[in-house]
Amino acid sequence: MAKGYLIVNVYNDSIANPIKNATVTISKNDTTLATYKTNEDGKTELITLDTVDKSFSEENQKETRPYETYDILVTALGLTPTEIEGVQIFDEITSIQNVYMTSIDENQNKDITEIPPNTLWGEYPPNVSNDTINDNEITPLVLQKVLIPENIIVHDGIPTNATAPNYTVPFIDYIKNVASSEIYSTWPKETLKANILAIISFTLNRIFTEWYTSKGYNFTITSTTAYDQKYNKNGTIFEPISNVVDEIFTNYIRRGFRTEPLLAHYKNSTTEPGYLSQWGSQQLGSKGYKALDILKYYYGNNIGIYEAEITEEYPYSFKETLKEGDCSIEVYIIQNALNYIRGSYPGIPVIVNPSGYFDEDTKKAVLKFQSVFYLSQTGMVNYQTWYRLSYIYTAVSKLTNSIYS
Repeated sequence: MAKGYLIVNVYNDSIANPIKNATVTISKNDTTLATYKTNEDGKTELITLDTVDKSFSEENQKETRPYETYDILVTALGLTPTEIEGVQIFDEITSIQNVYMTSIDENQNKDITEIPPNTLWGEYPPNVSNDTINDNEITPLVLQKVLIPENIIVHDGIPTNATAPNYTVPFIDYIKNVASSEIYSTWPKETLKANILAIISFTLNRIFTEWYTSKGYNFTITSTTAYDQKYNKNGTIFEPISNVVDEIFTNYIRRGFRTEPLLAHYKNSTTEPGYLSQWGSQQLGSKGYKALDILKYYYGNNIGIYEAEITEEYPYSFKETLKEGDCSIEVYIIQNALNYIRGSYPGIPVIVNPSGYFDEDTKKAVLKFQSVFYLSQTGMVNYQTWYRLSYIYTAVSKLTNSIYS
C-alpha cells in the first residue's frame, strides 16, 4: 500500500508558543492506531500512514478519493482537548497539521474541527458573484500600491451571513491553506506555482480594491467558493505547497497597463475564457510548461508576474542571501532575532557572541530554524528563511509584549 507522512505541530494559541509533551493520538474509524508526544518545538516525529496511490490525484476522476483521512486527538495539561477529523494524507507527501489549543473552558469538553474534502473532490457551490473586471474598465485605485499584509480577516460564510465567525489569519498561512484546499500537492511544481500565483493575485485584488470593506463589511475575504476561495479553519497544509508559497508569496499576476492584481478566477475544469482550469494546468505542467506559460495559456499573453511590497509589520526587508563568512548589519539582525526566537524554541542553538559575523554558531542556529519551520536546510538565510524568521520574530515579540504589558 502507498505511504504518506504526517507531522503534527501543537501550539498554545499562537505559533510563538509551542507545547512540549502534548499527547497526539492518531485514529481511523474510531480505532486508535498510535500515540505520540511532541518535542520541545511542539512537533511530533514524522509519522508514516497508509494512503492511496498518487495516480488517483493525477487524473480527473471521481471513482477513488485520491487521499486517505485520519483523525487526531491532542491533549495537554491545562488546555482544552482538541480533535481534528479528516486530516488528509497523500502518497509520498508530508502533511503538516497545526493544532492551536486554548485554555480549558468549563463549558466545552472538547474542541472539534472537521476538515471538509478538497474542492476537487467534494461538492461545492459554483461562483455566483459578478465581480469580473473588464479589460476596458478603469478600476478605482483604492490603495496606492500593492502590499502584502501581515494578516487578513477571513469571513467563514457568505458575505451576508452576519452570524458566521471572522478569523484573523497570517497572509502566508491563508495562501497555504487555500492552495492545500483547492489543488492536489502531488501535481508538478510549476502547476502548483501557477495555481498559487492565481490564489495570491485573487487575494491581493480583494485587498487592493477593498472589495468587502468598501461595502461596509468588517472582513477582507470570505471562505466560500460561491464568492471567493476555500479556506478551512485548521486545514491540513502540504509540504510541497508550503515550500512554493514561501518562495513566491510576494509575487502576483498583473495584466498589461493595469495597476491592480489580476482577479484570477479559476475552476476545476473549464474552457471558459479568462478562467484557469485547475486540471488543465495539471496537464500542462506534466508536459513541461513553466508557471508563466500556464498562466498565459488561460489569462492571455498580456499578463506578467510582479512583486508586491511587504508591509511595515515585517520589521526588516530582505536584501541578499546571507551565508557563512559574511559580515554585515543584516547578519547582526538575524543573529539577535534567532537568539530572541529561541525563548520560544529552545532547540535553536544559542549564538554566543552576536557580532555581525556569520560564524559556525550562526549556521547551526539557521539550520535548526529551517528544520523546525519546514524550510530547505541550507544553513544560508535566503528570501524564504529571512521572511519566515521575520514572521516568527514578530509573533514571539507580540507574545512577549502581551505577557509583560
